[in-house]
Amino acid sequence: MNKPIAAIFCLLLSLSVKAESGYDLWLRYTPVSNSALLQQYRTLISAPVVIGNSPTLSATRNELKNGLSGLLGQRVSVLTAAAKNSTLIVTVSVPALAETGNEGFIIKSKQGKITITANTDIGLLYGVFHFLRLLQTQQDISNLNIVSAPKLKLRLLNHWDNLNRTVERGYAGFSIWDWHKLPGYIDKRYIDYARVNASIGINGAVLNNVNSNALILTNAYLLKVKALADVFRPYGIKVYLSAKFSSPIEIGGLKTADPLNSDVQEWWKAKAKEIYSLIPDFGGFLVKANSEGQPGPQDYKRTHADGANMLAAAVAPYNGIIIWRAFVYAAENPVDRHKQAYDDFQPLDGKFSANVMVQVKNGAIDFMPREPFHPLFGAMPSTPLMMEFQVTQEYTGQGTSLIYLAPLFKEVLNSDTYSKGKGSTVAKVIDGSLNHHSLNGMAGVSNIGNDINWCSHPFAQANWFAYGRLCWDYDLSSETIADEWLRMTFSNNQQFVTAAKNMMISSREIMVNYMNPLGLHHIMSTGGHYGPAPWVDNLKRPEWNPVYYHKADSEGVGFNRTSTGSNAIAQYFPEVRKQWEDINTCDEKMILWFHHVPWNYKMKSGRTLWDELCYKYYSGAEDVKKMQQTWTSLQPYVDAEEFDHVKQLLNIQYNEAVWWRNSCLLYFQTFSKMQIPANYEQPDKTLDYYKNLSFPFVPGI
Repeated sequence: MNKPIAAIFCLLLSLSVKAESGYDLWLRYTPVSNSALLQQYRTLISAPVVIGNSPTLSATRNELKNGLSGLLGQRVSVLTAAAKNSTLIVTVSVPALAETGNEGFIIKSKQGKITITANTDIGLLYGVFHFLRLLQTQQDISNLNIVSAPKLKLRLLNHWDNLNRTVERGYAGFSIWDWHKLPGYIDKRYIDYARVNASIGINGAVLNNVNSNALILTNAYLLKVKALADVFRPYGIKVYLSAKFSSPIEIGGLKTADPLNSDVQEWWKAKAKEIYSLIPDFGGFLVKANSEGQPGPQDYKRTHADGANMLAAAVAPYNGIIIWRAFVYAAENPVDRHKQAYDDFQPLDGKFSANVMVQVKNGAIDFMPREPFHPLFGAMPSTPLMMEFQVTQEYTGQGTSLIYLAPLFKEVLNSDTYSKGKGSTVAKVIDGSLNHHSLNGMAGVSNIGNDINWCSHPFAQANWFAYGRLCWDYDLSSETIADEWLRMTFSNNQQFVTAAKNMMISSREIMVNYMNPLGLHHIMSTGGHYGPAPWVDNLKRPEWNPVYYHKADSEGVGFNRTSTGSNAIAQYFPEVRKQWEDINTCDEKMILWFHHVPWNYKMKSGRTLWDELCYKYYSGAEDVKKMQQTWTSLQPYVDAEEFDHVKQLLNIQYNEAVWWRNSCLLYFQTFSKMQIPANYEQPDKTLDYYKNLSFPFVPGI
């Protein structure tokens, strides 16, 4: 080969090797690397067929074709009617399957054939995604007997996306909803969004920010919403909207939004009729009211139940629901912020309409890296409660940190409320089984933006994946979910999976140690919540100041929430209180959440509280360094572009961990008057240096 031709050949070859952008998330469908399993798959899968015709079955057929073609390394056609040699058959079951409900499925291997059956088309789509996941994770499919149905009815993503395409607490670029071009232009990303969500069983999307703009309910925007609903429908995803309570005033020409006013009630009924005429399967409204300055029924001396029930009546004829957020606190209320949502909502138990759910954050403060489960779980047995998790990492490293959130989600779901004795877990509250509610669900605040890889940090994709998998089955372990995601996203190499999984599982505890150890909370900077600022004390609302939460003084540090303090602990059942009320037996992971602890208090390790804080902060930062070393060792198994992306972000994360460590210890040292032990690397900057750092353009504000 002469030199010019060789040069051209090399150029073409280099162009043909596509760098991994992350756009395909966990649906990459790369060829199966295990030759024995590949041969098994090719032998067992012949003339696959998806029987029937509908938009959902067309999507199912297309997914199966693309998935099998990629995984088997050969072109695969999927039939619409069974052939004699068809060995993979996807069909609605006749008679109906009792054990799967409307969304579940059964996958069975029998007499040389694999069948995927369900009662509905969407059940078949979920079954096909599950089957493809088996191949992606290189499982033996010769003897399958899988019965799977979702544990939760509503499995929603809450997008905090604004109409100008900014995203509140978004760290992956702008909103994927291009409102300006809708409804005329349907971005392919909308279809891929629906595909990816269907692959993990998510069945609903709240399209706009809970700090809502009333314009979303005007006809011009409803036509845009309809276009998205039409795209999502074949994938089993309903659209919901965040509704601004003052919309009758802002876009309706009324002078009041009082929920007991007949004109207001009629306005909402007319608006619901308009929406359902465009979108017959519209899910309903999510409402943030009387929280952080948002309008609500309390503006008119009405209760949250009054407001929710008025909206519930408007959507009830169309089988719509109202999801009413319990995240409320008020500047004029001097009570511990931990107590305010409980105080507002618990007395309203049983007063909400049948199609109202109260959406409760996992903890009583605000998506902290670690906090005790919200006391409302178990305290409202006559009201269906919906879990609200934050998938976007507002307080857990934002877009620069590798933090796997499944352990956080599981910690909350497995917490025992003791509301009906031992075993009354938060999971059993939200799935409705504890108190016999048929309406149940979970919501996750989205981490999705228009970055090419959707989530900014490649490992942030795992939190979207984990959230969906736990919505479907909250009994799955963090380890199982991490294993699936790593194999589907990167590699099935066992050495890679084991090391990367261990890194993921430990990442949340590492972050807690270098940010908020021992129950410290809400000590991040104000506004963008990026980085530490435990010293802030000058904001007009007391509960916006970090000093409100740690209460450091010469005596010690921590918020006394026992009977001698705010008594927030009384909102929990007695068996739960026993875990935390005695400083000498309190779980040390929560000790500063519930107690003001002396600096020289002796911890279980034998160290003083001050030395334990130092130990936690320093070990957390050092463990990020170990994560860097682990990732470096995994370079041979990862696409070069993605490897470098994560490597650079881990460098940022280590620097941020040191920043958290040094600034927090220097600040708390001004109260403890104790030295950072000499065996630790001493801070190389002053406290004033850290106090003067400013980040006015941090993403997500």
